[in-house]
Amino acid sequence: MPAALSPGQRLLGLDVGKKTIGLAISDSMLSVASPLKILWRKKFTPDAEAMFALCDDEGVGGLVIGWPVNMDGSEGPRCDATRDFAHALLRMRDLPITFQDERLSTQAVESAMLEADMTRARRAVRRDALAAGWILQSALDRIHGSAPETG
Repeated sequence: MPAALSPGQRLLGLDVGKKTIGLAISDSMLSVASPLKILWRKKFTPDAEAMFALCDDEGVGGLVIGWPVNMDGSEGPRCDATRDFAHALLRMRDLPITFQDERLSTQAVESAMLEADMTRARRAVRRDALAAGWILQSALDRIHGSAPETG
């Protein structure tokens, strides 16, 4: 993926759910992921347009989408939905897209939020953006060789 980016371009991480899309962004060195926000899903086209506007504003050159494989590594209906979502994005804009195994991302984020003593309401609001950050950071670590290849 980094070879497909222009110097200084960033990556946008997505945790795609039925009701929300958690968003996270990398730094321009592709080293650190930061949770950004949650996009409440309405319809595909306005959701995609909002993401692409964010890409334009933030200098994003590629997307890392969480790949929701089952715990045994098999692909289920959520992978089909995620693949369809990615293909629909590509029909609107030709951006490099890679998938990152998202197994245990929500659990890791939930554990960190509990450790930080966040309230249940605050955890609910932040969970998807933090999961997107976890997914994106995993991809960045893989790019830099500090994490095993997945997805």
